[in-house]
Amino acid sequence: MADETMVIRRASEHTASPMAFDPSPSASPLERGDSRHVSTVAPLRSKFVGMDLGGPVGNQDCTPETPETADTEISQDSSIATGLLLTNPPAGIVPIRKSAYALPAASLTFKDLSFSLPATKCASCKAPSGGGEAGRQLILEPCSGHFEPGQLVAIMGPSGCGKSTLLDMLAMKKTSQYSGEVLVNGHARDPVLFRRIAAYVGQEDHMPAHWKVREALGFNATLKRQHNATGSSQKNVGDFIDNLLEAFGLSSVADTYIGGAQVRGISGGQRRRVTLARGVAAQASILFCDEPTSGLSATDAELCVKALRVIAKRLNVLVLVVIHQPRKEVAKLFDTLVLLTSNPGRMAYCGPMTQASSYMAACGYPIPVQANPTDLYLDLLTPGAESDASDALVAAFATRQKPQLDQVVEHSCAVSGLTAKEMLMAAWELKGPAGKGARLGSYAVPFYVQLRTLLLRKLRITLRNPAAMSMQIFMPTIMGVVLGTIFQGIGKTEFGIPQVSFIFILLTMLSLQSLPLMPALIEERAFMKHETSERLYKESAHILTTMFVTVPLSLIGAAIQTLIIYAFSGLPYEFLPTILGWTLLLFFMFDALFQCVAAVAPDGEQAMTMATPWLVVFMLFNGVVVTKATAPVFLRWVFVISPTSYALQGIVLRMTEDSGGVNNFYVKSMGYQSGEDMQGIAIIIGMTIVLRLLQVLALKFLNNIQK
Repeated sequence: MADETMVIRRASEHTASPMAFDPSPSASPLERGDSRHVSTVAPLRSKFVGMDLGGPVGNQDCTPETPETADTEISQDSSIATGLLLTNPPAGIVPIRKSAYALPAASLTFKDLSFSLPATKCASCKAPSGGGEAGRQLILEPCSGHFEPGQLVAIMGPSGCGKSTLLDMLAMKKTSQYSGEVLVNGHARDPVLFRRIAAYVGQEDHMPAHWKVREALGFNATLKRQHNATGSSQKNVGDFIDNLLEAFGLSSVADTYIGGAQVRGISGGQRRRVTLARGVAAQASILFCDEPTSGLSATDAELCVKALRVIAKRLNVLVLVVIHQPRKEVAKLFDTLVLLTSNPGRMAYCGPMTQASSYMAACGYPIPVQANPTDLYLDLLTPGAESDASDALVAAFATRQKPQLDQVVEHSCAVSGLTAKEMLMAAWELKGPAGKGARLGSYAVPFYVQLRTLLLRKLRITLRNPAAMSMQIFMPTIMGVVLGTIFQGIGKTEFGIPQVSFIFILLTMLSLQSLPLMPALIEERAFMKHETSERLYKESAHILTTMFVTVPLSLIGAAIQTLIIYAFSGLPYEFLPTILGWTLLLFFMFDALFQCVAAVAPDGEQAMTMATPWLVVFMLFNGVVVTKATAPVFLRWVFVISPTSYALQGIVLRMTEDSGGVNNFYVKSMGYQSGEDMQGIAIIIGMTIVLRLLQVLALKFLNNIQK
């Protein structure tokens, strides 16, 4: 399709939202309609090739798009593609038509959602109005509502009103117990498949510092997107990512590091936009955003909300946004407004954004002409404020809106649409027979794709991080030179205590090789927890990635350190296989120990505290510091499981044999016995396997995100 001028046609009268409300007290809130007439011409040039979702912009009276009338836009140039709308978003009054390649529709209905916490002072507790437990502090009173596909919903209210709580319950992110039910297309949320059709953007930004912006968006698009939205080719995915970068004002920093406390990168506002764009890149049928504009300038906030509006309308995505007091131009972009008040959280309005001001006026609180309506809404709904009218507005909601809203909710609960499974199958329609090849499990892509994507990210950020390379390769090399210099030529002297001390120091240094990596592992665990909560990949893929990248690098460092020290020592090379074999066995065991501790510990400081006792015990019970003869009887069993004891015993006995029995008395005093090498190897390998299994369980079940 050639480049052309886009004409946005005059919109005919729109059908009213099922939750439209008449501002007059006499009319039913469900009887009002809303009409708009917009006529404008926007000269826009097409520059997007291979975009997924083409079709004209206009009202719903236009000829519907079909794959035939869209000129097979998955592979051809479209002057009015979704990418063009993303990068040139229209004004809020301009209607945007749904694309023929939109995602499967998902409506969201919630009924009597309520949340409370154990109260610290029972005298101040308030039980839920619908009947609840005494002795609990009510955070959000039972509330109900219904949202249709393609809506951009704003959830607003003062601090402590339960905005994020409501969003988390709707998004199935709330880990604490709550009451009420949530339905998608009239069906209860599928605990396995719901996260496949929904995406969540939290308040915090959790991304590796050495990740690039473009890579972050591509990561989510690769692991979660529903394939009918952009086609299957990498070029189409890249085009969509390019459009998102431009839509969220990130094109200029697309190849810049995310950055962090120790790494220079993009600004905090840009980082917030990257997090939001990652949620959009997943292309889910429902998108939950918890304060995505916090920390952004008014201009950037408007840019982001405009992009969300295009996504909602073109892709038929239901977008719910918790937002804090947006300016007038941003508020007009939303279709639906939910207002909550606090102490406890209660619903005060639920209906079209365009009718909120009229509703407030009908309740006796007119909005001044030049004022920002959202500012006044929060003033009216903040308990204790000078213009506090929260109780009056809650009472008005109960009489004016709630009865009709409850009817809408009951009707929506009775009408069933596509299930989550059917939605996933519908997303594959364009790839062949219905449902053919559709993945109906918890994850959108096979395990090998998860592992490949994680490996690519891990390799990139590791190679870009000088600290990681220096800690795992260069520092062991330097320590090898230092220790080698200290023990230079020790192998040329008569076998005795100095050689045993040398082996003890060598094994000790190798055991500590992975200890400094625990803080970095805990940081990576935080990224993993947020990403696996979105069902991007399995925990096992994360563990294998660490084993394929971090462990080999540490192993290389350990081997280099051992070889350098050995070369300086002057020991005969016939001892090298024995010493290298035991040191590497010890390395694998202690690496598994430290990674297991890093999976269990809440933070780096506690990880060090938890790892120290094990390290100290194994370093003491080895026959050099504490022998079997000098150890207390009730602690001698520690030698049976002490990996350093077996390693020292195997190496020292081998050197004793070569020395012809020199200082054999000293060796016997250490309590070493021949013939235990295979037992030691089996125990060390067994401990390594057990620790790895415990690591997997800890990563899966411990330190989960609590909401």
